[in-house]
Amino acid sequence: MRAVVQRVSRAAVLVEDQTVGSIGEGLVVLLGIHTDDGDREARWMADKIVNLRIFADESGKMNRSLVDIGKEMLIVSQFTLFGDCRKGRRPGYSTAAPPEKAEPVYHNFIELVKNHGIKVASGQFQAMMEVSIANSGPVTLLLDSDKLF
Repeated sequence: MRAVVQRVSRAAVLVEDQTVGSIGEGLVVLLGIHTDDGDREARWMADKIVNLRIFADESGKMNRSLVDIGKEMLIVSQFTLFGDCRKGRRPGYSTAAPPEKAEPVYHNFIELVKNHGIKVASGQFQAMMEVSIANSGPVTLLLDSDKLF
């Protein structure tokens, strides 16, 4: 499982010119699911992201997590995070989970984040989406569960 995590002041997702999810201050998570991903990776990723200390404390240091500040998360599925660009000019996506496998893992990840008490908004799985992100800082992190297991 791969995630691009961005600290934001606001973010929104539109599908066919309709807002399907939006948040104020918090995190945007662009989530890619690998063919081998399941519950273990989703649990690790959810716990890791909600507890990342990337928000400022009273002295301006990044020392507080999403759980600490009680803000929101926008989660957007993004299979292109598993695009392999090593050969040719067109990315290959053979390691990205197919939709029928990825969708339950995606929804499980959303529920796991909610279980931490986080208000969650999301994109629409397998839809063409327009994502607006006001990156705060900017702070952008890459996480990959494959590096751990």
